[in-house]
Order: sequence, then structure tokens, then C-alpha cells
Amino acid sequence: MKKLNKLSIVGYGAGDAANNLAFTTATMFLLVYYTDVAGISAAAAGTLLLVVRLFDAFADVFAGRLVDRTYSKRFGKFRPFIMFGSIPLLLLSMAVFSVPQIGESGALLYAYVTYAALGLAYSLVNIPYGSLAGAMTQDPGERAKLGSARMVGGLLVGSALGIFVAPLIKPGADLQSTFTTITLVFVVIGTALYFFTALTAKERVHRAVPNVSVKQSIETLKGNKPLLMLCISSFFFLSGYLALTSVQLYYLRDVLGRLDLYPVLSIIQLVLTFVLAAFMPKLVRSIGKKAIYIYSSLVTVAGGVVIFFTPASQAMIGFGGLVLSLVGVLAMSIVVWALEADTVEYGEWKTGVRTEGITYALFSFTRKSGQAVGGALAAYALALGGYKSGGVTQTPDAVFGIQIAAGALPAVLTILAVLVMTKYTLTDAKHAEILAEIQARRTKTAYAGTPAEAGQPADAAAPAHASTPAGR
Repeated sequence: MKKLNKLSIVGYGAGDAANNLAFTTATMFLLVYYTDVAGISAAAAGTLLLVVRLFDAFADVFAGRLVDRTYSKRFGKFRPFIMFGSIPLLLLSMAVFSVPQIGESGALLYAYVTYAALGLAYSLVNIPYGSLAGAMTQDPGERAKLGSARMVGGLLVGSALGIFVAPLIKPGADLQSTFTTITLVFVVIGTALYFFTALTAKERVHRAVPNVSVKQSIETLKGNKPLLMLCISSFFFLSGYLALTSVQLYYLRDVLGRLDLYPVLSIIQLVLTFVLAAFMPKLVRSIGKKAIYIYSSLVTVAGGVVIFFTPASQAMIGFGGLVLSLVGVLAMSIVVWALEADTVEYGEWKTGVRTEGITYALFSFTRKSGQAVGGALAAYALALGGYKSGGVTQTPDAVFGIQIAAGALPAVLTILAVLVMTKYTLTDAKHAEILAEIQARRTKTAYAGTPAEAGQPADAAAPAHASTPAGR
């Protein structure tokens, strides 16, 4: 298979940097913004995050179907969404952090509407973006490079937010002006990054059926057991990860009393990102993506245990738990996108139709559902502990609530993710067999001079085992 050039890999990574100008800003700071700036209670904010992120999950399915039905001869299937959806997405990100002072009920209504609109706009850009990787290459090593590039792009933004923005979230600061300025700058930077992606990251994988029907979408999903396992596992993992992400700032500021360590954590994250990205493709070839996913998740569990059991007086040990969790999350984040792309080929192998859009949409649906549950659980833990905004010293119950959200919840939910992933059958060796069989079908079809019938394998009359599930 032809290797991807460096510009296309960098261009793909730039897309996730742009995504995270909206997404990571929201996951890191939106709960703090709602409770400490907009004046929304922790319990109400938790319900808001749950409801809207569940809406986002269904928006992903809508976006996936829209992508599968769309095809442009000039720009392909995915890049038009990235180009034309980017500016509305970034403007809505700015609107989310601009809640007017119109009373708690009015502020809450505004928050629901703007955050839901942001979620829909994000789906219409992110689903095509995520689906694009599977259409750029089918080589596992090259997909690992795209996963690394995606992680680097996203975490460059996350690290910048931690280094430069998080230290500003302190009592007495004019946080509204801070967020207004930051999100305005992100509109400009994000637009440039999205267009860079659209111009450099191009589709190269053959597709026999450019426009996919609803029936074909359903057919490729219903028998895709590896996708189901990956979705369920990701749901649990993301629930735990979003619980931690939502209260990470609270943990450093209100439990450990060391908000100054947030930039340090972000710098460590940045260094780890480049270290892991450098050798992860080789590690994938050595032990496989499934093994990396499981081992990385167990490292995250260990970090959660440290966070939960460390006394508030032992700041550096608690901080070490955060770093340990981060190592696991970063390593898993590289391979999970390559695993999702592999399930596209599984669906094509079963049905003869490539459906990157709806496959990625279902995967994103479960991840968004996990984010909704994780963010809501974190907010409810704050509320049950009696968290008080306004820079006041938190009670022991409030501190314990934060430790539950930052440590216990991620550890328990990630253990569940590992247990599910042990049932995942689409190993790298099996994926290679599937690719070879798909290519053989295409060659036979081309030799026969007859196009594959839409929705059917190209060599429907060929080997009987072509319709049997993988992992047999």
C-alpha cells in the first residue's frame, strides 16, 4: 500500500487541533464556567450536561447518515462538511461561553439552547473528520500515524489550555472577559486549521457505493460485533475520563490546593504526547492495538486509585495519580481511532459496502453518551458533597465528592471498559485477512468487468466463508 505523505498526516492532525478548540475548551472549563461565572447550580449544570450530551449523541447518528448520503466529485465525501461547517461551529463555541446575566432560569435556558446547537454543529464537522481517516488509508501502521497525528493536534490544544488558560481560573478574576477573548481568538485559528485539513487530507480508499442507503447502513452495523464491543468499551472509558476531566481543575484547586500544578500537568501531557506518538506505530506492529488499549486502560485505573486514596495533604502523590491516569489515556487515545477504522473494513467485508459515516457515527454516539454520563456524574458528585462556588474553602464532604469524581469513578468505569474489550475479536491479524479478501473481491470484479451490485459483496458467488463473522 502507498504510504501517506507527511503533509497529509500533519493536515489530518490539524483537524483535531481545530476540533479541540471547541471540544476540549468545553470539557475542561464549561462546568466551572456554568457554576462560577454563569451562576448555575452544580446539580442543574450536571443535568444540563447529561441532557445536551445525550442529544449530541443522537446528533452524531443524524450526521453519520447525512455523510453517507453525500458525495462531491470535487471534494469527496467528508471534506465539504469540514470546510463549510467550521465557522458556525467555532462561533457557537464562543456563544456557549457568553451566558447573559438574565437570572438563573434565563441563563439555564440560554445554556441549553447554545450548548445543544454547539453539539449539533460539532457532529456535522467531527463525524466527517473522524470518518476521513478510514478513507485515507487501510494500512494499520499508517492509521496509527494518523491516530498519533490526531492525538498530537488535539493535545497541543489541550496543553495550551492547561498552560495558559487554567491558571486564570481563580477567585476574583474577570472570567467572562477571559473566556470571551479566548473563544474569539479560537474562531480565527480554528478556521485556518480546518481549511488546512480540507486541503491536505484527501480520500484515497476505493468505494464501490458512493451514496449509501439507510438499508445498507443498517446492514453494515447490525452484524458488526467488533464495532459493538468497541462502542460499549468506549462508553465506559469515556464516562470515567470525562468525570476526571470535568473536575480536574477542582481537584487541583480545591483538594490539593495547587492550581499552579495545572500548567505543569499540561506540559507533562505535551511531552508524553510526542514521546508516545513517536514509538506507538512500532508498538502497534509489535503487540497489536487491542493489547495497547487494554494495558493503557489498566494504567488509567491505577491512576484513579491513587487519586481517590491520597489524602489532600499529599499534593505531589495526588498529582502523580493524575499523571499516571494521563499516560493511560494518551496511549489508549492513539489506538482507539485506528480500531474504529478497522471496523469499517469489517462491515465492508460482511456486506460489500463501505459506510465510514454511520460506523463512525455509532462509535461517536456511544462515546458522546459516555461523556454525557461522566460529566453528569462528576457534577452530581460535586452537588452531593455540597460544593460551594465563589472561592470559599470546601468542606471535607465536598473534597470527598471531588475525589470520587476524579479517582473512584474513572477507576471503576475503566475496569468495566477493559472487561468488555477482552471480548473484542478483530485482531490485527484478522484485519489483515479481511483486507486481503476485500482486495481479492475487487480484483475479481475488475477482471470480470462487472461492477459490484450495490449493497452486495463484489464476489457474492465466491467463497462461502465470506459471509461468516470474523473471529470464527
